[in-house]
Amino acid sequence: MGARCHNHRLAKIHHNYTVEEVATLYGVHRHTVRNWIKGGLPALKEQRPLLILGIDLYAFLQAKRTKNKSTCLPGEIYCVRCRAPKRPAEAMVDYQHTTEKLGALIGICPDCHCLMYRRASYAKLDQIRGDLEVRLPQALSHITESPHPSVICDFA
Repeated sequence: MGARCHNHRLAKIHHNYTVEEVATLYGVHRHTVRNWIKGGLPALKEQRPLLILGIDLYAFLQAKRTKNKSTCLPGEIYCVRCRAPKRPAEAMVDYQHTTEKLGALIGICPDCHCLMYRRASYAKLDQIRGDLEVRLPQALSHITESPHPSVICDFA
């Protein structure tokens, strides 16, 4: 499938397409569509131009998309650069809040050393993290609660 994921929902199931129409619909070259046909996309080859049934195009692209999906197990984060779910380096991640109930686990890929992100609900954090060590953000203490207040402070 390459780097691009084509939206299977663009194909109308009750419509027939020529190779050029499919290429225009998905913004690809007509040779790409011909490669799809060689790769298993059914086409009516008895007549010219080749006709592709919308239902077949829909099913082919949906199957292609499903085949390339990989789910992350507990304790794994998907690395975009390596294109695979991986366990973060040192089994450590940070949890960063994005909203009150939602956040992201942030880890480092052990192979390519890039940051990896996995969206996670705070309520389901125990299920997602597996045996990873998760560092939660700590609220900053108020200056009056500090054992060593600032020098420019009026509290002393």
